[in-house]
Amino acid sequence: MIELPGDLPVVERTAVRLVVRDARGHILLFHTRDPEHPRLGTWWELPGGGVDPGETYTETALRELREETGFVVTVDRLGPPSWRRRASFVHRQRRHLQDEVVMTVRLDAVAPDVDGADRLDYEVEDYFGFRWWPVGEVVAGRDRFYPGRLPELLTPFLTGDRIDEPFELWS
Repeated sequence: MIELPGDLPVVERTAVRLVVRDARGHILLFHTRDPEHPRLGTWWELPGGGVDPGETYTETALRELREETGFVVTVDRLGPPSWRRRASFVHRQRRHLQDEVVMTVRLDAVAPDVDGADRLDYEVEDYFGFRWWPVGEVVAGRDRFYPGRLPELLTPFLTGDRIDEPFELWS
């Protein structure tokens, strides 16, 4: 059984995270903060979000990609949900407990601009930048990432390994 801090009300959900790769193989990460928890500082995170009732992982991936980036892709651009994880983090006065899958998305363009016009209000406040990272820079990165083990697990994930990551208490 996972022991969570008793700091905030807990919200449990299922989510999809996306490793979005451009034509060069660079990875899209959002520079993120939580204005309600400045102690957390800033970090780089994979796009993604919660699965709505009745949605499949694929439907969530396509919707979240469109909402957070403006990219519209077809199902054949998605990889399988082969990285599974459970994590907890603080966000907006709640403690999230999430079962997540991570999928790849392949784009034809090189470093396309992100269009956040369809983002939710809190995403507009939280995401204050983005960057297309070479995989090697993520792997060697000293920045803070979400998922926290992204630098360690990115290469095995991209080479096709199935990953069942243990629980991460991120914040």
